[in-house]
Amino acid sequence: MQFTLATWNINSVRLRADLVLKLLREEAPDILCLQECKSPVDKMPFDLFAQAGYGHWVARGQKGYNGVAILSRLPLEDAGHIDWCGRGDARHVAGRLENGLTIHNCYIPAGGDVPDRNVNDKFGHKLDTLTEMRDHFRDTRPTKSILVGDLNIAPREDDVWSHKQLLKIVSHTPIEVAHLGDVQDAGNWVDITRQDIPDGQLYSWWSYRARDWDAADKGRRLDHIWASGDISAAGYGSRILREARGWPQPSDHAPVFASFEV
Repeated sequence: MQFTLATWNINSVRLRADLVLKLLREEAPDILCLQECKSPVDKMPFDLFAQAGYGHWVARGQKGYNGVAILSRLPLEDAGHIDWCGRGDARHVAGRLENGLTIHNCYIPAGGDVPDRNVNDKFGHKLDTLTEMRDHFRDTRPTKSILVGDLNIAPREDDVWSHKQLLKIVSHTPIEVAHLGDVQDAGNWVDITRQDIPDGQLYSWWSYRARDWDAADKGRRLDHIWASGDISAAGYGSRILREARGWPQPSDHAPVFASFEV
């Protein structure tokens, strides 16, 4: 089976339904994983997406916060979810294709502004989520699986605009990078984006605070597509749709794409 998958933190699926439809029409991924939907499931505009050809979906949602959804042109069954840290947050949903491939769609906590769990519970929550993910994938080693989402960490020096200036900034601190690396190692996950694009600066997020995000280009690669080791060689064609960051009333994230033949 050959398919193209995209992942995008949409920052409100109801507010930006038109942008989702624009992406589906113009880029036509077979599967689109959305994070930060900020909506209960029953209020997500799945009818609009079905009219665009994406009649299969799985989702977890909550009012005003978090929320993850997988839209698909291919038949897709609900493969459950995990409530990391037991807080009831809608931060994970899994879907399974007819060929048995499982897609994990994840939204890792951003972690607040201070990288110290002793004074910032949000940072502790982020680290604890990553620890639970590590333990889960260590105990249940994934096979024939893809993990995508806004993981809210830019792990490599060339995943941020300035490694030196961001070392003490949440999303690029050494402790976060180490925790994300532990998750990756535990599940034998392969970073498909960097497998395809091994060198050079690469970003998927630009802050709303930047007056001219494009000219300043102070980005970070927070959005990821991983594949379990047994199918990592099947991934190809990775790209980031940077132009979507400049669409009207955009998300601060850009969609990340990869294709697979599994």
